[in-house]
Amino acid sequence: MNKIKVIGAGLAGAEAAICLAERGVKVELYDIKPSSFTPAHTDTNFGELVCSNSLKGKDAYSNACGLLKEEMRTLGSLMTDAADKTQIPAGGALAVEREAFSAYITGRIKNNPNITVICEEVKSVPDEWSIIATGPLTTDALSQSIQNICGGQLHFYDASAPIVARDSIDFGKCFYGDRYGKGGDDYINCPLTKEEYESFVDGLICADKVILRDFEKREIFEGCMPVEVLASRGKDSLRFAMLKPVGLKDKDGNKFYAVLQLRKENADGTAYNLVGCQTNLKFGEQKRVFSIIPALRNAEFLRYGVMHRNTFINSPTCLNADFSLKNNPTVFFAGQITGVEGYVESAASGLLSALHIYEKLNGRQPVIPDNTTVLGALSRHVCTPCENFQPMNANFGILKPADVTIRDKKQRYAYLATRALESIEKYKQALNLN
Repeated sequence: MNKIKVIGAGLAGAEAAICLAERGVKVELYDIKPSSFTPAHTDTNFGELVCSNSLKGKDAYSNACGLLKEEMRTLGSLMTDAADKTQIPAGGALAVEREAFSAYITGRIKNNPNITVICEEVKSVPDEWSIIATGPLTTDALSQSIQNICGGQLHFYDASAPIVARDSIDFGKCFYGDRYGKGGDDYINCPLTKEEYESFVDGLICADKVILRDFEKREIFEGCMPVEVLASRGKDSLRFAMLKPVGLKDKDGNKFYAVLQLRKENADGTAYNLVGCQTNLKFGEQKRVFSIIPALRNAEFLRYGVMHRNTFINSPTCLNADFSLKNNPTVFFAGQITGVEGYVESAASGLLSALHIYEKLNGRQPVIPDNTTVLGALSRHVCTPCENFQPMNANFGILKPADVTIRDKKQRYAYLATRALESIEKYKQALNLN
């Protein structure tokens, strides 16, 4: 059996290391801790939670991240095991005691005889069986090596606009069409009156913002202007930028004071991106402020906008659906560096990359989970060609749509979850993971 290098002992790397080691594979797990730390890390333990102690919702039948965790439990996930053993009361969310959570993960790793922990910085992409799971704060030397092997396709900050579910948009208050009648029905246009526009601008300016860490501020704001910062530079600034109404008319020929455009986010057209609205507002504030726009008054946000330091590759150009490099199928990537967003999603990619590499080591072709599952949908997100690839978190909008019409959202989510769990059980059996 080949030896595997796993680089990075965050959630994705720890998940991958345990998954392989418990199947008899010898693993060398590399991490710079405890001899040095990234600007965001302080704990000597592995699997450290930096931004939050919440792993989002528990309920698999109403929350996509809850469904993802249940899929991972079915496949024997380290992260869900650690979370279940260290959880603390948090209503409908799965919150954990941070130190106990990381200590449990570290104990599982250090007590596994198939894992050798090596405190050392890896400065280049190995040319052997390996999983790179170094996260959004990958060291400079390794970042440069990754950039070289991926043809320069590497991003150093994540500046993303919110994404809403198509079926939550009020189509009585918007219209299809591109500027000057070009491009067919590529965009959904959400018009605003002067009063609505001014209310929206005031909302952006007054809303609570996420406080960026010092090492993030220069990179992010020099690279991409948040919509709320642009709004603060003059009352008409957005009307000459992403909300400009020039060349946009509805079917009756009406012109508007300002127009927000929504662009299709996925091939199925179930999710739409708020064009140009990258933002640093807190999540609750995003829902409140963007809901001022009439067509989005009852919008369901599949992903909120984020702006933070986040090294990630342009995965559709570099990776296969099994998370391996297209130009070197023995090298796999996992975690946020692949373009998944969030703690649970990162761990999920670590679990999948380990399962796939294990299949290859045993002379079998990796099996990708069905896109009726969150695991499968995220796998397809990282390898599907996209003009402007951005990180994605777990949400029901990325799943294959229900093959029956279910208008009630709770019932639709329950249907999708039931279908996903049936599918992941079949996947488990196909890999003989019992």
